[in-house]
Parts: sequence; structure tokens; C-alpha cells
Amino acid sequence: MVLLEKGVDFVLTEIDLENKPDWFLKVSPYSKVPVIRHGEAVIWESAVINEYLDEVFPEPPLLPRDPVGRATARVWIDFANNRMVPHVYKMMLRQDTEGQALHRRRLTEAALFMEHEGLRKLSPGPFWLGDKPGLVDFTFYPHVQRFAALEHYRGFVIPDECGRLRDWIEAMSALPSVQATRRTTAQLIDGWKKYADNSGQGVTAQEMREM
Repeated sequence: MVLLEKGVDFVLTEIDLENKPDWFLKVSPYSKVPVIRHGEAVIWESAVINEYLDEVFPEPPLLPRDPVGRATARVWIDFANNRMVPHVYKMMLRQDTEGQALHRRRLTEAALFMEHEGLRKLSPGPFWLGDKPGLVDFTFYPHVQRFAALEHYRGFVIPDECGRLRDWIEAMSALPSVQATRRTTAQLIDGWKKYADNSGQGVTAQEMREM
């Protein structure tokens, strides 16, 4: 999505995470996606890749230009990666009712925090920090999109009071960069089946089990 927003030409290579080619294991030290190769540089980890792209291809800017704005954006990127995303994975991986209920509650709390402390306070516009999407939006959206699989497998739904969050999802869904990369609900449900039955053997699944 960030590459498309920047209008950068790129070649996409999809990796079968259950059968990774040898060349990929040499490129990705964590054996995870995404990874980008740009000239001689190899960059991994999504948040780092996004900031790299924003620096190397500065237009349009996807981080605020002022220090306070950039710090605010990074706080919410950190929140997405460390306070929200783990509960998406863990709710799926847990097979016991008690564990699922715990992470359903934590993810509900995260959604309410996003609504009240994030979207309602930070932005009068449709996106996280204003009237144009930025790195905060592109960090949250892929994981929020997976709520469709959580609803199917675990009965999770966004709280009714999260009106701004729902409006933000609608605004993001209308972006051409999102339209070009989004997965259908059926694809999300199929892709997350191995998490739902705890049979996934990918690096992320293993890490989430250990956390």
C-alpha cells in the first residue's frame, strides 16, 4: 500500500511461508515477510520498511513533518504493533475458551482506546492524523482488515460505540492503494484457518505462542 501511495515502481514476489525458497532465507534474517530489496539495501520489518520508503521517496509524505507530529505517529504505530496486533494473533491461536475470552477483551479495549484516545482526539478528518492517509493508517489497516476472520472464527466484533473507527475503515477501504491490495473476506477466512486451529507453523505463529 505504501509503495502504491508513493507511486514507486516495484516487482512483487509472493512467498509461500510453508515452503520458503532458499534464496529468501538468505535475504530475510528473520525468515518473515515483508522484505524489500532496493539497490544493494535489504530492509525488513514492516514499520522500518515504511519509514525507509517515506525517507527515500519523500512525496507524498506519509509522516508529519513536525517533530511532535512524527512522535505522535510513532506512538500509534507502536501501539498497533505491540498493544493491538498480538491479541489478533493470540485470540486466533488459543484453543481454550478462557484464553480466547482474555484476548477478545484485550482487543476490545484496544479498539476502544483507538476510538477515544486516537481517532476522536487526533483528527477531524477521516484518517488517523488528518484528511490524508499516512503511515499510522497503513500500519493499522492490514490488521484491522483481519477482524473479518476474527468474527468468523472467534465471534469478535468492533464495539458499537466505535463509530469513528468504523468510518475510518470505510475511508481506508475506498483508497485505490487499498483496493489494489485488499483481500476478500473469504480469502481472509481461508488464510487464517491455520491460526484458528493452531496448526500454523510460520515464524509469527511460533513467536506468538511463546509470548
